[in-house]
Amino acid sequence: MEFSYLDYETTAGGTIARITLNRPEARNAQNRGLLVELDAAMLAAEADDTVRVVVLRGAGPMFSAGHDMGSKVSLAELEPGPGQHPTRAGNGGTRPAAEGRSLQEWHYFFRNTLRWRDLRKITIAEVHGKVYAAGLMLAWACDLIVAAEGTEFADVVGTRLGMCGVEYFGHPWEFGPRKAKELLLTGDSIDAAEAHRLGMVSKVFAPADLSGQTLELAGRIARLDTMAALMIKESVNQTVDNMGFHNALNACFTIHQLNHSHWAERTGGYPAGTPELGVPAWNQAPPVRPSKVDQASS
Repeated sequence: MEFSYLDYETTAGGTIARITLNRPEARNAQNRGLLVELDAAMLAAEADDTVRVVVLRGAGPMFSAGHDMGSKVSLAELEPGPGQHPTRAGNGGTRPAAEGRSLQEWHYFFRNTLRWRDLRKITIAEVHGKVYAAGLMLAWACDLIVAAEGTEFADVVGTRLGMCGVEYFGHPWEFGPRKAKELLLTGDSIDAAEAHRLGMVSKVFAPADLSGQTLELAGRIARLDTMAALMIKESVNQTVDNMGFHNALNACFTIHQLNHSHWAERTGGYPAGTPELGVPAWNQAPPVRPSKVDQASS
């Protein structure tokens, strides 16, 4: 397969597939083309019976900055013209207002992430640098997360867009309920060590060792019987689903769309907060600050 926004390769005799987000100039921001290609790559790895483990990582200085909010590529994909992405012609793309927005986000931000979470292979997110907003969604969809020392995790959409978190609302499950509220209300970040303490991250490696150690871990898992590996994954996922995970995510996606509609009604169509309404411009906001246990303001 040929991709424009990511690289796909197999190693270890084909038992490990590595998918690398490859938009380093845009900090691996997720435009529609990248998300559609990522889905195709994930499904290709799932269909390949030789592949046992899938590693998802990012090229350049960071794993992913989240949704692409305004690159020329992303804007062209959304508007009529030669650069418009084909997915805008269906799945709600031609429907008006909240209907079109919710259908498009359901297909390309929400259901795809759930599909990757339930992939019939073991998946490992190999993250480094900054993992912001929708970057969290990609990592959270994976069975394991391994991080380079110094990696930062944050969801800034509350403080920069006036939104209640990203579409795949895993925050209470990954951070715990009170930490989730704090991080969403402040936009502050946690580092890899704190993420490991919370149980969100499995391993923390030195940056120079990240790729090698991730492959070593993937190889170790790839040697496990494939049926046993899948049943372990399915047992844990079904347990969390029976605790309400799947239904909670569905409910929170609906709340997310209500939040969009709130802003669209106030702004005359723009589905997020604006400086005129008291929300700082997302591209002019101050740097993300680390959450500190002994300080209200970092």
